[in-house]
Amino acid sequence: MSIDKAAVSDYLRALQEQIAQGLSAVDGAAFVHDQWEREPDERLGGGGRGLVLESGEVIEKGGINFSHVFGREMPASATAHRPELAGRRFEAMGVSLVMHPRNPYAPTSHANVRFFIAEKDGAEPVWWFGGGYDLTPFYGFESDCQHWHRTAQAACAPFGEDVYPHFKRWCDEYFYLKHRDEPRGVGGLFFDDINGEADARWNFDNAFALMRSVGDSYLDAYVPILERRKDAPYGERERDFQCYRRGRYVEFNLVFDRGTLFGLQSGGRTESILMSMPPEVRWRYNWQPEQGSAEAELYDTYLRPRDWL
Repeated sequence: MSIDKAAVSDYLRALQEQIAQGLSAVDGAAFVHDQWEREPDERLGGGGRGLVLESGEVIEKGGINFSHVFGREMPASATAHRPELAGRRFEAMGVSLVMHPRNPYAPTSHANVRFFIAEKDGAEPVWWFGGGYDLTPFYGFESDCQHWHRTAQAACAPFGEDVYPHFKRWCDEYFYLKHRDEPRGVGGLFFDDINGEADARWNFDNAFALMRSVGDSYLDAYVPILERRKDAPYGERERDFQCYRRGRYVEFNLVFDRGTLFGLQSGGRTESILMSMPPEVRWRYNWQPEQGSAEAELYDTYLRPRDWL
């Protein structure tokens, strides 16, 4: 079975544009385009396009990155998990996005779909797909969480009944701040290293179809939630809590996120890698929510693994 890298790249470019148009329709503002290309060197080449929306009516800061990079040597973040990849040249392409809404009652969302291939003369290529999406509310609504997870389940359903539960559990485990002993949000889907090596059903065509199904379902998962919450009235208390909780987002991305570490260690474009950072963040020493408050409910009810279906 052939590996069609061009088809993956074409899909990812189209997905970036599709998501930008869908979110622009909610906000009313257009994303700014930022085309970039690396000067080829001994380590890394390639390029991509960033779409960024700042200071929108609905989206305070959002970015959708497409990148297609290649290198002569695998970075340490990749070979730590797969030592057999050392010494191979690689290509990595993907779409990654983070949306930070202005309204504290609207949750932050993240999505990523990607393809990776490592090649060496005289050897079979090693490739895999990865991706998923997760939701990070500041104030919890069960209907939002249920909608998010039902959409995720529907995206996985054509590939087997076991896929959503497995990827949901994987997401709960991955987006976990070990130093805080708490999840980043209410989860969703996460998968990585998906190919036919461990599970024969994930040949190239099926794994590519899975990635497309997840990518295509993001707008269906997020836009209805954003539409419901974007105009909710709020005050300084809610805004302060939103900025405080955004600090957890920063901590995860800089300490644990595999994509961030890969990008920085491989000499990637820093502006694109750190696009996910929120525009305003606050940290407080040993802050605790008031008992019985809506802020405490986030910790007590939502920041724990649950069967949202």
